[in-house]
Amino acid sequence: MNKLNRKRMQSRSAELAAPQRREGERSESDRSGGAANSAGPLSAGISPVPDPEVAATAKRRRFTAEYKLSILAQVEACREQRDIGALLRREGLYSSHLSKWRQQRQKGALAGLTPKKRGRKPTANPLAEECRRLQAETARLKRQLQQAETIIDVQKKVSTLLGIPLLETPTGEENS
Repeated sequence: MNKLNRKRMQSRSAELAAPQRREGERSESDRSGGAANSAGPLSAGISPVPDPEVAATAKRRRFTAEYKLSILAQVEACREQRDIGALLRREGLYSSHLSKWRQQRQKGALAGLTPKKRGRKPTANPLAEECRRLQAETARLKRQLQQAETIIDVQKKVSTLLGIPLLETPTGEENS
């Protein structure tokens, strides 16, 4: 191998071993908090960077009816379109919120602005109400039957004590 080839190979291996940083790039030690950052941001009086991790599940915002009415009143008080935009930016709302809330307000002031329950609506079985009513009636009739049987037993015992003969009912026919 000649000298020129050896120099090229050495320079290429050096490039592979320690890559050159371009402008705007950070080194690995900067990202991992290594030696380049050993003093740390707290010692310099700089507050630490907040955690950029996104929450696992987004939380749906809920607005009260009073809040919706107050925002709609503020929007109606605005004279120009840019004032409405500034209000929406300040409150973190979208114009679609306004249009939806206006429709809800037309349906009925506070009742129309209250949030609806999300998800599938419960379907009531039409036979469930009838079944519940019949079960209640059956329970009531069983209590009455138990009471009537108790009264009949007491009457039988009283009649035997007093010596009053009871009328015999033919078999197959019972008192109703």
